[in-house]
Amino acid sequence: MSNVKYYYDSETLTYRPIKRDTKRLAKNTFVFLFAAAMFGFVTILIAEHYFESPREKALNRELQNLDLQYNLLNKKMIEAEAVLTNVENRDNGIYRLYFEANPIPEEQRKQGFGGVNRYKKYEGFDNSEMIISANKKIDILQKRIIIQSKSLDEITALAKDKEKFLARIPAIQPIKNEDLTRMASGYGYRSDPFTKVRKFHYGMDFTAPRGTPVYASGDGVVKRADGRSSGYGRHIRIDHGYGYVSLYAHLYKYNVKRGQKVKRGDLIGYVGSTGRSQAPHLHYEVSVNKKRINPINFYYGNLSSEEFNRLLSIASIENQSLD
Repeated sequence: MSNVKYYYDSETLTYRPIKRDTKRLAKNTFVFLFAAAMFGFVTILIAEHYFESPREKALNRELQNLDLQYNLLNKKMIEAEAVLTNVENRDNGIYRLYFEANPIPEEQRKQGFGGVNRYKKYEGFDNSEMIISANKKIDILQKRIIIQSKSLDEITALAKDKEKFLARIPAIQPIKNEDLTRMASGYGYRSDPFTKVRKFHYGMDFTAPRGTPVYASGDGVVKRADGRSSGYGRHIRIDHGYGYVSLYAHLYKYNVKRGQKVKRGDLIGYVGSTGRSQAPHLHYEVSVNKKRINPINFYYGNLSSEEFNRLLSIASIENQSLD
């Protein structure tokens, strides 16, 4: 069958064969293919922009899940930080204060990590800032927990030792009120009975008759019971531990010896006037970590508030000491 195609010529009213124009056909084919290629390219661009591939959908779902998990983790960290802050505040404001331990500074609890960049490995990613921020929070939170854990260990040890500590602190007056003639001189600047020069008096002088009982003001070990210290005459030193030492001077005689363990309220000696003394009395001192402090702060164990206030009033008068 012939592949010749015809067209109707209206002028001649006859059918004429269609002559093929190869150049035009090639041009039309090229235009069609070019247009098809451009249409396909534009379609792909639009599809990539507005439509997700299965892989992209999976990756986006994974990113959304990671973002959700980060937000949940961040919320948990905020809640944990709030709980930890509350524990830290109670630790500094109650526990450490009660057990006379120094509070831990806030900057020590919350400081970061200096020196080498610990988070360099997280740089260069789309979410680097979020990842680094989360890791910094976790590291600081972990450090605060470690510091708090060590603090609670210390508080636990102090709590176990508190009863022993309270028993050892020199907390009673070394001479009973009924045995006192008077409280002659307190802690502070006083007039020297021999030179009449104003100088610092590091203890308290209790006037009492010779032979009046003297009692240990706290549990401890007798470190000295001799007369080999200038000015004190026969005296006793008791080491209470924790840096506390009490001294009882100008004694008539001892009731204890060096190395002996004593309890608060034990009879340790008797009032005298040995050494640099003007009259029978007990010179009493308390030192903490080798620093002599006012003994009047340690009489809560056997004085009523009225007795303490009266003693405080007398001790504050700048008079003449007896040694």
